[in-house]
Amino acid sequence: MDDVNAEVIDEFRANGGSVGGALAGVSLLLLTHRGARSGVSRTTPLGYYEDGERLILFASNRGAARAPDWYHNIVADPRVTVELGEETFEAEASELVGPDREATWERAVAVRPFLAEHQEKAGRQIPLIAVRLV
Repeated sequence: MDDVNAEVIDEFRANGGSVGGALAGVSLLLLTHRGARSGVSRTTPLGYYEDGERLILFASNRGAARAPDWYHNIVADPRVTVELGEETFEAEASELVGPDREATWERAVAVRPFLAEHQEKAGRQIPLIAVRLV
């Protein structure tokens, strides 16, 4: 997966945020976060959903039973960097809970129906992460 992510990151940066292949047309951002145990800075390409002034990330891990590593990293340290197109922003990430999470989930699934499939496959509640630029 690291090789695939590295290729997507390189293409994203070389083309102002656009990528081709299976990800053509997908709203992508690059999220740079710090490893919870290692402290090493890592960059992950992620799909997102715009919800007002927030960017919503889905810790679906393609429907796996375990949340993705980036999720655990931002729970440990919510300070992140986001690359959108050719711009880079400092941001803070927080997990949505309660009614806000439920309402946001409904809106997100309406726009990204694959999330319902991921939810069913995962057998766990998929965390939603709100990213706010600072």
